Amino acid sequence: MTPTQVKRKAFVDYLYGLHQGLSSDNPHRVAECRRVLARLRRSFAGARQQAEAYDVVFRHDPPEREQEVWLLVAGLFALHPQPGNGDTLGRAMRRLARAREGTVDRRFTQLLAVDRESLPHYLRQAVQLLRAENVPLDYARLLDDLVALWTGGEDAAHRVRLAWARDYHRPERTKQAEDQTEEVTTGAVS
Repeated sequence: MTPTQVKRKAFVDYLYGLHQGLSSDNPHRVAECRRVLARLRRSFAGARQQAEAYDVVFRHDPPEREQEVWLLVAGLFALHPQPGNGDTLGRAMRRLARAREGTVDRRFTQLLAVDRESLPHYLRQAVQLLRAENVPLDYARLLDDLVALWTGGEDAAHRVRLAWARDYHRPERTKQAEDQTEEVTTGAVS
């Protein structure tokens, strides 16, 4: 891992620690985690409120070119502080689409098509929808994806959007389908 990747991991681990702190037996820890998450949530309200989140994010020493992305991910996590299990944004939105038929496709398509300046608004909407259905999101993956999208140029941004779209539209493999694939493969070898 590069030093930047180590910093990103430590930052996301800190955010996940805030989530864990919410269910602590220590009431002071719970109160502190709630205060920090509230400060991060308010960072979407305007420049003054975003400035209140700087001490939380900048204490993790984000690379200068990634600072905006780290602030965005911290705010998104505070909106829905539930760590995911490797679910990319595309997979999480697909799980949401199964829970809410009809409305998610259009919103996800809009999210994929917006420009960089509008992306935070659409990401906030997506995370709020995920929160409403209790669908987790992997914030470490989201941070990596958004850094690539934000700082990697047009080709990198296009690859991230394609990966999200692929994860959203790709049919899920069921256990039965995996067993059938294994039978066909085993039968062909015999």
